[in-house]
Amino acid sequence: MMTLTLESPLATSSESRYVPDPKPQFLPKSVDLPAIERAVRTILTAVGEDPDRPGLKDTPRRVARMYKEMFSGLHTDPARHLHVTFPEDYDEIVLVRDISFTSMCEHHLLPFRGVAHVAYVPNGRVTGLSKLARVVDEVAHRPQVQERMTCEVADMIERELETLGVAVVVKAEHSCMSIRGICKPGSQTVTSALRGIFKTNESSRAEIMSLINSG
Repeated sequence: MMTLTLESPLATSSESRYVPDPKPQFLPKSVDLPAIERAVRTILTAVGEDPDRPGLKDTPRRVARMYKEMFSGLHTDPARHLHVTFPEDYDEIVLVRDISFTSMCEHHLLPFRGVAHVAYVPNGRVTGLSKLARVVDEVAHRPQVQERMTCEVADMIERELETLGVAVVVKAEHSCMSIRGICKPGSQTVTSALRGIFKTNESSRAEIMSLINSG
């Protein structure tokens, strides 16, 4: 795994493997909305605002519902989408490009948005193409870093489908870089996770990168 922050088209590397934080445990299937509302009121007061003025009166409730939606991936197991497979005598690349997603950076709780390119080489069984997009979407709905998201998608597909190879490339713009701090809108971070033949075979790696970058 290599992480690159770019202001140019896609670039990838597979020289090292990213070691993620411990995998987050799934929480109970509920969100404490009142607790979030109280916390938002506290924040508004702390920055010098009046949480009871008309423009902010409903803000705590709105923010609580937003967090429930944005963090819904904490309460699901995305791997379930890969449990239905079909026998197929196909051992070439399957690639779904430009899967759009929005996630939340765990460092500043600001969104990062982009696209994921997901590819695998089947080992006797395939899954529905939409299932790959569903996995990306649910994994994205968690507080996290892009590096971990990329690896979780790749590892999940490799494990559940028992593939010959998996490649996941994620390109995203992070609000924590574009609207605060260094303030560099337009800069993009690219991460890649290669498994199986895409990691060990140079020609397979070159082929998938060519397909991802084409068009």
